[in-house]
Amino acid sequence: MKTTLYQIENDYQTLMNEIEEADGELTEEQINALTINEGQLKQKTVSYLEVIRSKEAFNLNVDNEIKRLQAIKKRNNTLVDRLNNSLLDAVKLFGDITCGTLTFTTRKSESVIIEDEELICQDFKTQKLVTSIDKLAIKKAIKEGKEVAGAILQENQNLKIK
Repeated sequence: MKTTLYQIENDYQTLMNEIEEADGELTEEQINALTINEGQLKQKTVSYLEVIRSKEAFNLNVDNEIKRLQAIKKRNNTLVDRLNNSLLDAVKLFGDITCGTLTFTTRKSESVIIEDEELICQDFKTQKLVTSIDKLAIKKAIKEGKEVAGAILQENQNLKIK
C-alpha cells in the first residue's frame, strides 16, 4: 500500500503524542520511527512536486494547443468569409445561379451602422449598471483597523517551492 502525505502526517502526530505522554523520553523504536517518517516525508514531498510540475507542463502544452487551434479556426473563418463574399460577388454579377439542386440567390436585409455614438439621442440608448466590489480597498480599510460589515481579512498559507 502506498503511503500518502496524510498517512505520514497521522503517523507523525501519533508518534509526537506518544513522546509527549512519555515526557519527552525517546525510545530507540521512536527514534527509528522518526527517522523513517522524515525520510518518507521528504520522498513523498519530492514525488508530489514531480507530479505538480508534470501537470503544470501538461497545462502549458494544453494552453499552447488551444492557441494553435484558435489560430487555425481564425484562418478558417477568414477563408469562409472570403469564399462567401466571392459567391455573393458572383451572384451579384451574373444573377441567380442554379447547380443541380442548389440555387444561389441574394436577398435584401438591413442593418444599422453607428458612425458616432456621441451623436445618438439618449432615447435610443440603454444603460447597464455593473457593481463590483473593491477588495483592495476593503483589505486596506481592515488593515487600518476599520470594520467592514460583510468582509473579513483571512490570512492564508501558500506553498512556496524554492
